[in-house]
Amino acid sequence: MHNIPPAPVIAGAAHLHSGKVRDLYRLDDGRLLMVASDRISAYDYVLDTPIPDKGEILTRMSLWWFDQLADLVPHHVVSTEVPEPVRGRAVVCEELAMYPVECVARGYLTGSGLLDYQATGEVCGVRLPGGLTEASRLPEPIFTPATKAALGDHDENVSFEAVAGDIGAGPAAELRDLTLAVYARAEQVARERGILLADTKLEFGTRRDASRGEVGTIVLGDEVLTPDSSRYWPADDWEPGRVQSSFDKQVVRNWLTGESGWDRSTGQPPPPLPDEVVERTRSRYVEAYERLTGERF
Repeated sequence: MHNIPPAPVIAGAAHLHSGKVRDLYRLDDGRLLMVASDRISAYDYVLDTPIPDKGEILTRMSLWWFDQLADLVPHHVVSTEVPEPVRGRAVVCEELAMYPVECVARGYLTGSGLLDYQATGEVCGVRLPGGLTEASRLPEPIFTPATKAALGDHDENVSFEAVAGDIGAGPAAELRDLTLAVYARAEQVARERGILLADTKLEFGTRRDASRGEVGTIVLGDEVLTPDSSRYWPADDWEPGRVQSSFDKQVVRNWLTGESGWDRSTGQPPPPLPDEVVERTRSRYVEAYERLTGERF
């Protein structure tokens, strides 16, 4: 991942790590501060042009979803009382021992899942019926985990057996069941609001309440069910066999690979985004937030 800008200095917080979108700090009391920036990434570059309000939209959407899922799985957010410079775009959260796996649930076939299916007829070792195409709805949602890649590398789809071999059969089964339960709940909520949840990526960790080698409580961490970690499609526009319009940064990708004249193969970073692309991208994030939550942004 290229050109992540320096994280802002926050009084009383020590910077630990920066990813594509989020900056992580440790507070003086030992808890973590997770800040969502307005950065946007595409094709393994963090773009120079931010999307106004994106960090706040992602934070508010995650908080809303954590509430919707609270009876299924605990989450890591402790407080939204955060330092003034990052208010609205940050949460205080407990430190978890994170599992080294991206927990992905898919209800529709697209992206890397479609590529795997076209090559082998399977996704992460799950055999699927023949004749499926771009955006086909699957007979039932499937758990398709991936390894967490280093920054700038691509996550790699793996089988359930590989996850079980890495973290143990019991925890692997629990992560699979929780991932599918979260997807089922979220898919239903989104569908009632005219949106299809094609797939989503979750991250889990354990509380530090384990003793004598037992697994601690499994907790949902990071962000949840935002347009950055999930594919949302307008339900009334769904048509298998073609790429769907989506509530995410597809506007940015389309401009970069189409009108911008940028050539990915040169190794040169993408050009700055024009105002019109920035505004259209922001409006897609706002629309997803408002349609899902029923709240005005």
